[in-house]
Amino acid sequence: MRIRSTLRVVLAFALVSGQGLAQFTARELAQRPDWETFLRQAEIVKQEQMAFEQGVTEPWRLTLRQGKVVRRAIWKDAMGVRGGYLEGWRYEIAAYIMDKLLGVGMVPPTVEKARAGRPGSCQLWIDGTALLRDLNRKAAKRDALGSEAWKDAGYIAQFFDNLIGNEDRHTGNVLVTRDFRTILIDHSRTFRVGQSFVEGIPFSDKNVPPDELMRRLPRGLVDRTAALSEPAVRKALEGLLSDTEIGAVMARRDLLLLEVRKIIDRFGEANVLY
Repeated sequence: MRIRSTLRVVLAFALVSGQGLAQFTARELAQRPDWETFLRQAEIVKQEQMAFEQGVTEPWRLTLRQGKVVRRAIWKDAMGVRGGYLEGWRYEIAAYIMDKLLGVGMVPPTVEKARAGRPGSCQLWIDGTALLRDLNRKAAKRDALGSEAWKDAGYIAQFFDNLIGNEDRHTGNVLVTRDFRTILIDHSRTFRVGQSFVEGIPFSDKNVPPDELMRRLPRGLVDRTAALSEPAVRKALEGLLSDTEIGAVMARRDLLLLEVRKIIDRFGEANVLY
């Protein structure tokens, strides 16, 4: 389990993140159905496989074109154990659907798309972004990522990763836009079903200091998560997750809400939910 080895960088992310709930703008969110259609239907006019150093799953960087619209995308078909971790391209799509279901607004449009006769996930690349890892190496950028308001997206990311059982969040799979909005990518190691992901959640008071753990959360996000029903999750993720994986989501949901309740009891509801 990679949680311990990446906890430090995740906490660093939590300390430099946030701007409310959705990090995509209202206009970008409204365009998601159009981008989903584009990803499915657009022609692949250029493709290049990324090196292992750029992505453990060695995804493909695609250039897609439909009419006059040209955009880049990331395509994956990873399945099975790679580098000691279970990978699954369907988890990329499931994470995007969960993002939409809860109104998180931080995961780029992602659909199933065939390439060379093989099914895989195809995610819209967000232009004008940089990896948080790269920004952290630049002193001037670190200063710009230091405001109090900027923390909130990090707490939301912790909340989301807890629900989807993400064992691999680090600064190499967080994108930052030019105006310092946070975009979450690379979810092929999510929806875990091991004991530690059913009887516990990745980020809790067991491994994160109280002041850095989901310290502020949108009330609407918490309420929507509490209202999630297993039939609704099953319908939304049909064909993407197994019954066991869906059961694990619901188990983590309950544990996550208990964790949020402990945070509220510690700091007071008015100081946690907004």
